[in-house]
Amino acid sequence: MKIHHEHRWDLSPREAKEVQLDLEQYVVETSLGRPISSIAGVDVSVKANRVRAVAAVLSYPELELIDESVWEGDATFPYIPGYLSFREIPVLLNALAGLRTKPDLYITDGHGRAHPRRFGLACHLGVLLDIPTIGVAKSRLTGIHEEPCDEKGCSVPLLDANADECIGAVLRTRTGVKPVFVSVGHRVTLNDAVEITIACTTRYRLPETTRWAHRLSKEGKGEKGKGKREKVKGRR
Repeated sequence: MKIHHEHRWDLSPREAKEVQLDLEQYVVETSLGRPISSIAGVDVSVKANRVRAVAAVLSYPELELIDESVWEGDATFPYIPGYLSFREIPVLLNALAGLRTKPDLYITDGHGRAHPRRFGLACHLGVLLDIPTIGVAKSRLTGIHEEPCDEKGCSVPLLDANADECIGAVLRTRTGVKPVFVSVGHRVTLNDAVEITIACTTRYRLPETTRWAHRLSKEGKGEKGKGKREKVKGRR
């Protein structure tokens, strides 16, 4: 797993902001250009300053679990809104290293371009690994929007505070439930991101990639401090 644009992780918030502003220039918004057959969902859970990072790879479009990796260790960066990637990416890299499958695309449980500095978790992970990434978040971090219609698949633009830049989409993934916030991470377009998010969403609000990763982050038994693949019984 090659890391592009390497940098230190033991940073102050001010230094972390400088990293975001520097690396934002490397984000590429472009069509995927080829079919995809696998998508990874990534998630991190924290308990008593211990973190469990998970990568769950699903076949696409079948959405069947085909690979997973769990890694546990210590949190090394505090929780600060807007700086989630500095808390999660170091441990996610360890989890991704434990995969036997190389996914075609990654969906993060966090923002991409829909970020105050246009460089959220999905962008940071995508730029470091030079991989296609999408951010699908449960709540808004920045921006303004109208309310999408109540039907599944309905979306409206998420605009910056001045309403002159589209930074994502507010997407209704299930009729009658709260929308999610979708944005480009790296090497995808916003249209790609919305279409793939809808295709990965079945009976629930969140895409199956996120649901599998979240489940493993809460239930997995990864060996502490080491990556470990686990067989998860088929519970859909």
